[in-house]
Amino acid sequence: MNADGHAAGLREAMRLRAALRPLDAAPATTCWNHDELEDLLEPAVDLADAAVLVGLVARDAGDVVLLTRRTAGLRNHGGQVSFPGGRVEPGDADAIAAAVRENEEEIGVPASQVSPIGLLDPLVTISGFRVLPVVASIDPHYVARPDPDEVAEVFEVPLAFLLDPANLDHRLIDFRGRPRRVLEFNYPAQRIWGATASILWNLRERLEKV
Repeated sequence: MNADGHAAGLREAMRLRAALRPLDAAPATTCWNHDELEDLLEPAVDLADAAVLVGLVARDAGDVVLLTRRTAGLRNHGGQVSFPGGRVEPGDADAIAAAVRENEEEIGVPASQVSPIGLLDPLVTISGFRVLPVVASIDPHYVARPDPDEVAEVFEVPLAFLLDPANLDHRLIDFRGRPRRVLEFNYPAQRIWGATASILWNLRERLEKV
């Protein structure tokens, strides 16, 4: 695995390399959305380290983002659209290795077809995870073989759609005594919201600064 790999075919390859954190510089800072969820987390419980793979695929019509819809019966975020990912296990060399491993376990795409490019900013989830998103290019010839116990569907969404500010709603809701921002994309085929929408928003914000 290397940052050149399949990334050369991505239209946004150059901008991605400039926008993302280097693979060897995993941030140790507080999660960028911590203030939003701080009062919802158990103060005595340490956040569990987790990683997700933000997979990008070069297609003739433009780059796409690989997403999954989780099986409805899962304990955490069941039925929601998400990136492949999960807890960083003791056997993982680092969060990058965890993201690549989880990607293979959940959707059947082997490490040989995944080329990590860089890192986004870590975020905290309401379920108590500190998530590090690993952006990677995926071989356009991949064949998804989702684990039915975890993944109900694998699908692709055009990156251009997700980077267009007009396609993202910022809504305020009252929850547990204070207003909170909820992000949701106006995507007709799937409901892309919550942590997944926040990760994609962070990707857009970093790309816009380049």
